This record gives sequence, C-alpha cells and structure tokens, in this order.
Amino acid sequence: MIEIERKFLVTSDAFKKEATSKTFIIQGFLNTHPERTVRVRAVGKKGILTVKGKSSEDGTTRFEWETEIPLEEAKKLLQLCEKGIIEKYRHEVSFAKNLFEIDEFLGDNAGLVLAEIELNEVNQTFKKPSWLGEEVTGDIKYYNSQISKNPFKNW
Repeated sequence: MIEIERKFLVTSDAFKKEATSKTFIIQGFLNTHPERTVRVRAVGKKGILTVKGKSSEDGTTRFEWETEIPLEEAKKLLQLCEKGIIEKYRHEVSFAKNLFEIDEFLGDNAGLVLAEIELNEVNQTFKKPSWLGEEVTGDIKYYNSQISKNPFKNW
C-alpha cells in the first residue's frame, strides 16, 4: 500500500478541544535503514508492526505495510529495538471532512507536537485548522525514526 501523508508543526494546544480521541503510544524501531524502517508499537491493548519504504523525494509518499500483533509480542519486540524508544499521545481531530493525527511527544521529545494528514492524492487540497503551522513534510529530522535517534531536547 502506498501512503500519502503530509506533516506539519502545531502552533497551539487549541487542537485538544477538538480532539475526539487521545491514545498513549510507545514505539520503537527494529530497523532504521534509509531504504526501510521496521517499527513496533504498543497502542492501548494491541500491538502493531509496521514496515515503511523509502519516502519519495518530496516526502509525501512511501510504501507502508502494517499488521496487528498481540500486545505481549509488541512489548517483547520493544525490548529488541534500537536505542530511543518514543512515547507520545496521539490525538485525533476531524476537521473539514479530514482526519488529522496530532502527536504530542513526551520524555526527551517533550515540547514537540506534530500533525499528520493522510490524503488520497498527492496534490489533494484540504482546509487547514488555525493551529496548523509550518509544513515539515519531507524534512527528515521530523521522521519518528530520526526523532528516536536525535530527540527534540538536543535541537
């Protein structure tokens, strides 16, 4: 499956009033090779294993495969991950018929808040909420795989 996604900085906490859900996520990377990443997540009562391919030049598209795994298996895999486990809250906000996923990072990444929107087409237009800031799609330092290696506190 090809994922089409754009990523933005978030400029205020206003999104929290609009959020329809808030989920705690622990994630780590089994592999962060530039050609592919293998990620494991513990999300609520389930685990998720994800493989992502290399991003397009502009960072908007890439191959993504994911499958649900038992939470206990995800917890065991997290112990095998590369250094830099990420903890975050994911807030979901529906705005103008689109779903924004806002990640509020914790720990060494506290203070970093990113919003993502998945699209059906690369050039798809969408309305932007007031709290949506600068676009950082394609900026590698904002990839979770890189945030795990170089946390926000070091920027």
